[in-house]
Amino acid sequence: MTTPVALTIAGSDSSGGAGIQADLKTFAALGVYGASVITALTAQNTRGVTGIHAVPAEFVTEQVDAVFSDLEIGAVKIGMVAQVASIDAIAAALSRWRPRHVVLDPVMVATSGDRLLAAEAVNALRTRLIP
Repeated sequence: MTTPVALTIAGSDSSGGAGIQADLKTFAALGVYGASVITALTAQNTRGVTGIHAVPAEFVTEQVDAVFSDLEIGAVKIGMVAQVASIDAIAAALSRWRPRHVVLDPVMVATSGDRLLAAEAVNALRTRLIP
């Protein structure tokens, strides 16, 4: 039996408690090989978010295509998407690659109360990533 592969599409949490880092830890604990696509870099700790740097949508697309073209992705988990352009890139990639299992767990606000999803992106998330 081969090791299952899951892809997390999310932001990077510099404190390691959420986002890509937490997803990869969870995948590993469950015996799943984890691949990742980073949508945003955050400067954060347990007290709050001090900065967010969105990854350009074109690079989100490049990451997704690189992973899907090489690995047999069994499931995709989507977390922090940050901006409309990334949502569009992810929606197009899901349409192109058609993964069997997709979990949308959008991160809109950090535990500290800091906004992680641009206000104008909420409707795009609802209409483009929820079938």
